[in-house]
Amino acid sequence: MQHLDRQVIEQALKWSQQGETIWLCTVLATFGSSPRAPGSWMAVSQEGKHIGSLSGGCVEDDFIKRLGEGEYDRPITVTRYGDPDDTQGAHIALPCGGVLEVLIERLLSTADTQEHLATLLATLDGHHRLMRNVNLSTGEHSFSEDATLGPRVVRLDGQPYDEQEHDRQDVVQMRIAPARRLIIAGISPISAPCAAFAATLGFEVIVCDPDEAACADFAVSGVTVKVLLPSLYIASGACHSATAVVALTHDPRIDDLAMMEAVRTPAFYIGVMVSRRTSTARAERLIRSGGLTEEEVSRLHMPIGLALGSKTPAEIALAVMADIVRVQHGKTINEL
Repeated sequence: MQHLDRQVIEQALKWSQQGETIWLCTVLATFGSSPRAPGSWMAVSQEGKHIGSLSGGCVEDDFIKRLGEGEYDRPITVTRYGDPDDTQGAHIALPCGGVLEVLIERLLSTADTQEHLATLLATLDGHHRLMRNVNLSTGEHSFSEDATLGPRVVRLDGQPYDEQEHDRQDVVQMRIAPARRLIIAGISPISAPCAAFAATLGFEVIVCDPDEAACADFAVSGVTVKVLLPSLYIASGACHSATAVVALTHDPRIDDLAMMEAVRTPAFYIGVMVSRRTSTARAERLIRSGGLTEEEVSRLHMPIGLALGSKTPAEIALAVMADIVRVQHGKTINEL
């Protein structure tokens, strides 16, 4: 899940705690081209403030306009955007030519709403994985345990949600998993473009370096910078199953310590800058001096990144993030 999802739920919880009714909008299904995938969220306050998105802007504007006119006053509504044949939907054409089916939940400012949103936020922070269950007739919502992989929005039978089927399904299920996180161990010329690429891809990005001056000079929008050894931050419990850790400095005092801690976490990707010629020497050093096992060392992507022939910092950062996305989606090198 994207870091934007976490921001949506965090803000929705704040609005609810301030006594506001909120509308939580979820993309249930997309048909044709669409800027946002199923499971994407937008939250809107009763004052018309919103966070998150469902499209490139046209859906958001139309929804807020209709909300101001008194629509969506029921606990739950399912509507469609971009479908000229749907007499019940919102008759706006999407620039991409696609169709969105959207679930709209009106959530009053109650203890139940706030507990529900707090559970969503804790899940996005990596405490556990859950399935969110929403009754399309009554608006009732609940959670159940989930240890499976698959589409973010499904029916009770586990199949992807489909607009042709929802009339025969009382409950739709949404997988909630930790928001994607990238920890960059150390500041180097590659760190800034890597952080910028990751933020654009929807990752929560944390950069750690013990050099206070370097941290003060590091400026990438939406990125958190921490003045401390990356290994200490990694050891603090910062990694969950949707975390990638990359060491980009060529400084073993930073890179080796970060790798030694990262392999003890559930991070799905751990990579370190090293040449092919020196990767064997680093592996031997981590086993000999770091106490790592061969199995732990095998988790390390070194050299880091796809072999794109990259030369500049931006090209290397592109190769790094491309490899992280490849691993996240379960693709082997041979499948590219």
